[in-house]
Amino acid sequence: MPLGIPFVSMLLLKLAARDLLALDARRRMVPHLAARWKHFLTTDASLSERSAWAESLVQLAKDLVAAGRGNVEMVVECAATLDEADRVGAPRLIDVVLVGRHPASSGLSVQLVELKRWSTVTRVERATAELVSVPGMGEKKHPALQLREYYEAFTGSRGPLHGLDFECGGFAYLHNATDASVLPLVGVDAPTGAYARVYTNDRRAQLLSDLERSFAADGADSAAEILLRSMGLRNTPLLDAMIRSSGEDTVFTLRGRQKEVADQILETAAKVLPDPARPALLPDERRVVFLVTGGAGTGKSAIGLQLKAELEADGRTVNYASGSRAFNGALQEHVGYGDREFKETFTYFSNYVAPPEPPLDVLICDEAHRLREKSTNRFLKAKDQGTKPQVEELLDASRLTVFFLDEGQSVRPHDVGSATLVEDAAERYGAQLVRFRLWEQFRCGGSDSYIRWVRGALGVSGAEPELWTPDGLMHVEVVDTPEELERIIRSEAEAGASARMVAGYCWPWTKPLGDEKRLELDVRIGGWHRPWNAYSDSFCEDKTVPPSKIWSVHENGLGQIGCVYTAQGLEWDWCGVIMGEDMVRRGDRWVFRRGKERKDEEAGVKRVAAPGSFDPKVKPRSVDDDEFARLVRHAYHVLMTRASRATVLYSTDEETRAHLKKLVGDVRIDGLRPTWENLPEQARQPHLPRPAKGSGRRRKRGKNAARPGEMFLF
Repeated sequence: MPLGIPFVSMLLLKLAARDLLALDARRRMVPHLAARWKHFLTTDASLSERSAWAESLVQLAKDLVAAGRGNVEMVVECAATLDEADRVGAPRLIDVVLVGRHPASSGLSVQLVELKRWSTVTRVERATAELVSVPGMGEKKHPALQLREYYEAFTGSRGPLHGLDFECGGFAYLHNATDASVLPLVGVDAPTGAYARVYTNDRRAQLLSDLERSFAADGADSAAEILLRSMGLRNTPLLDAMIRSSGEDTVFTLRGRQKEVADQILETAAKVLPDPARPALLPDERRVVFLVTGGAGTGKSAIGLQLKAELEADGRTVNYASGSRAFNGALQEHVGYGDREFKETFTYFSNYVAPPEPPLDVLICDEAHRLREKSTNRFLKAKDQGTKPQVEELLDASRLTVFFLDEGQSVRPHDVGSATLVEDAAERYGAQLVRFRLWEQFRCGGSDSYIRWVRGALGVSGAEPELWTPDGLMHVEVVDTPEELERIIRSEAEAGASARMVAGYCWPWTKPLGDEKRLELDVRIGGWHRPWNAYSDSFCEDKTVPPSKIWSVHENGLGQIGCVYTAQGLEWDWCGVIMGEDMVRRGDRWVFRRGKERKDEEAGVKRVAAPGSFDPKVKPRSVDDDEFARLVRHAYHVLMTRASRATVLYSTDEETRAHLKKLVGDVRIDGLRPTWENLPEQARQPHLPRPAKGSGRRRKRGKNAARPGEMFLF
């Protein structure tokens, strides 16, 4: 079986048994599994594989429900180890991993299952029971031997259960067979062990009884959450991780390709940069440029922040530059509150018109797709304006430069950052260029199927729309009114989740009014009126409304609406996305519109005269129609990928709403909505407030000093 897309921990589906049956009843289960199979393995699932899902998987789910264990989570086609993608040969995929809570110990209970549709087997002449003959399939190993390999891998040092307290066993289920028809598999000389049980149709009653003994009637969702965290599919939000680690020599647990990239950059830095403790007589003058590309949620910022922490701890001078005002502002004003030294190491691309003296050891450039042609700004004095390409200013600032870039997140017409731009600049500077590509998905609950669905729904890069199928990792729903969207987002935030409302730039944006800096209710949908987040760098409305830099994380930011410029690079548990009429569905295609404004003489502000885009960055004189359509698609792609658990969609256009509902379908199956109330205790992670002002946080460590405890990061 050829391996396709590298994965963190492959699984095709994670649903409780009762929810899997509901999904199958809607005829959505097998198509979803087949699509996920092709995504990971780049080959079509065989007819035999599809038939096995439709028959054996459903039968096992029915038996779980019959045993009163419909809550048990079924993880379908699960990778046997965390680094299965790096293993030579075909990936080892376990048919089903059953996850729940053990009724006696209340701890994690896991059963590895091999599903076989065999109805008859015979012993191979002169062979032991370890080798049998299956009509039409030839010689096969006893299923217990396969389970033994999976058991050792799954519980071993690279398996998801490593380091956890658990009860684990395994069994083969031949639901089409009788004991007599598969006697070699159940005879006295068959393999034995915790993973070697075999159930036939004759032994179904015993299977139901054993399922009751292996799993409690509740608590399976909590147990599954523990397993998902171990598999790297549930991780600590970036800002929380930074605060918890005091913003210093943090060590995030990087996985797979992330770790490869970070390790090579650190190794190169050790070779090229001088040792701070022992300066060389003849310094190494080589310049190195790293170009790391990857889509949203592939862990670019995780790598960048990990590199910054590691390099600083080793005595290097490092700055972290970004083109995202929202992301940088949150780091500076939320994580770095009261710590000037920490804040000064997080900069913007335009801060390097004059190169630092001496040059930095390392400059990390995140969101490099936001690079501009030159560092010009109408608020800067003439002498502070850049005269050379901005990318060259960044190269002048340090010996080793790291660019993290995703061309799919370019949302402004003046964003010129691209792989070609960086490659050409590195060549002009005679620098060694090292390229990396990231694929693994860490955002949106680790659900690559959701990312693919968003791209298809919006038609990004020509992707075709497809029906959404719940996968147990990410949730999406469409609502009929903005009031309903706000009710959901507010209820989740008040319960303890992180949540925000965002919208397409489809209404005028008024600056704060009067001495009290009052926010105008610009976003108007019928009788529902709400303000944009504050167009200000300081608190508004008698210091009750946060400035734009910390709107995304401040407790009082919930009442305002964010846009792509204040949301890019950030994430919340729940995100309510309002699609305006800059992008509407007409028949089988998307139509893109520019809006027109009018002056409200009574209020003294601008209002909508004709619906569409009001983004001043994409006016007709700035971009043509094709570029306008591309940027609007990209903006909604950014907004729809800000949630880690659930996205709530609303469109102001009725036809567009109907189209989205058709794509999403009915997804309210039992407990699938990841509301704070429905989440297991292990998943309820309160988000941390910004640290107290003036709290000390920075210290350097020697290379052999102990590192703080590891934590996971998306």
